[in-house]
Amino acid sequence: MMPPLGNEELKLATSVVVTAQQMQAVEAAIFAAGMPIAALMEKVAGKITRWIVQHFPRDRTPRVGIIVGPGHNGGDALVVARELHHRGYQILLWCPFDHVKDLTSQHQAYGDYLGLRSTRTVDELSCCDLIIDGGFGLGLARPLTGDLAAGIRTLNTGTVPVVSIDLPSGLDSNTGEVLGIAVQATHTLCLGLWKLGLLQDRAQPWVGQCHLIPFDVPLTALQPVLLDQPPPCCLTATAAIARLPLPRSPIAHKYTVGHALLIAGSRQYAGAALLAAQGAIASGVGMLTIVVPESLRLMVVSHLPDALVIGAAETPSGAIAALPAEWDWDRYDVVACGPGLTADAATVVDAVVQSDRPLVLDADGLNYLAQDDPEGRLSTRSAPTLLTPHVGEFRRLFPQHWQTAESPSGAASQAAIAANCTIVLKGAMSAIAHADGQLWFNTASSPALARGGSGDVLTGLVMGIAAQLAPIAVTDTMMLDAAIAAVWWHAQTGRAIAAQNTDLGCPASRLAQQLPRVLAQQLNRAHASRSQAESVSG
Repeated sequence: MMPPLGNEELKLATSVVVTAQQMQAVEAAIFAAGMPIAALMEKVAGKITRWIVQHFPRDRTPRVGIIVGPGHNGGDALVVARELHHRGYQILLWCPFDHVKDLTSQHQAYGDYLGLRSTRTVDELSCCDLIIDGGFGLGLARPLTGDLAAGIRTLNTGTVPVVSIDLPSGLDSNTGEVLGIAVQATHTLCLGLWKLGLLQDRAQPWVGQCHLIPFDVPLTALQPVLLDQPPPCCLTATAAIARLPLPRSPIAHKYTVGHALLIAGSRQYAGAALLAAQGAIASGVGMLTIVVPESLRLMVVSHLPDALVIGAAETPSGAIAALPAEWDWDRYDVVACGPGLTADAATVVDAVVQSDRPLVLDADGLNYLAQDDPEGRLSTRSAPTLLTPHVGEFRRLFPQHWQTAESPSGAASQAAIAANCTIVLKGAMSAIAHADGQLWFNTASSPALARGGSGDVLTGLVMGIAAQLAPIAVTDTMMLDAAIAAVWWHAQTGRAIAAQNTDLGCPASRLAQQLPRVLAQQLNRAHASRSQAESVSG
């Protein structure tokens, strides 16, 4: 069994990610302890109702259509319907089922008593201002068929916003796969704890914006479900900020706050080296050394006066051919290698992998590693390693895990354990997997980051953070800590830029420039929240 959760982990109950089976076990424990099912349904539906009223006020969305499923998801929807009715909304129910569970049937009967209008066809829902999907939630295991499937197909072609309760109907709660057809939600209100399926990239076109609606899961109900495994968690500002190299010692100097080495760039991809270096500089690292092909050295110096730039011998194609003679690895706390190198720099990547330095590999560093037993080479390294692949790179690196795992995040977790490394599987919901089994999801990202060079900035940022952590102590979780901080910081910056400039206005160069400003805003916000909480508790 896991040890009791401490104070920091009191927030764990709203960041833990569970499977359908784990959530069902948590709910069973709550009911066995005496919580009536009907009482929990009322509590949850009350929270959903308040969210609906806040985000879809009656003066703008007076007509609400509600899909009612046969189980307790449908019961939740009926309680929401009742409460919205009492607040003056016009309610239209669609329940394409002849038989429903007893509790759902009771709420259905009371809705009839209140005069809530029902329809037997889905077409009328298209006249509503909002649709609430209470069809199927947790644990659906078979494809949707019949009238419900046909109705969902019709609704998905419309423009009415849809709010799904717990999960969009038709979505597998563990894998995020669509079971035949699924509701294409505008918002999904995930109940109690985060569901694993909602955090998979494949689910995002159906989930829309995902929001957690906590209902105070007792830690005593959660602990037995987690057993001795580290639970998957969602990144939070608290978790990320706690892993940043802050505050600095008042007597810090450039040699005590990390020396990072970036090996990057080629004549063909000079920009990758610049962007990765800008990410490292934004991290606050004390010293940055960059190795680039000699033909790029003066250009890089002119753009990056903050860094020490070393020109290396290059191949006829303009790639780095070899590191300078008598290279001293001991000077550097962390090395990052890969952005813009091209395949012609294989000799250099090989030397980097054989070094005893903590290592971040990206882009062509990953492509080189994929050629020959990446698990074997990484698992024998004496220092921590972090890989930052996108899905295509990951599939080339670890095809066996991709083929056997239920989900991409599951594949990343298997690979991290097998290769004894940390993996950032980049995507809409980036997953961070560690060799000890920890798995983290970044639920707050932005499609504005879908730009060339964004990953190079992330490589430099995570290298810079790791280099600042290394002088304190090179630990087994150093790369995990750096990844958690960097992925969150990188994503928050993308979101902030998109809020001002739209999803189209976040080029990688702007992303790197805005990193310090956005971090300052986040730190101020976190400080204000702590101060408010302390004031209330006092």
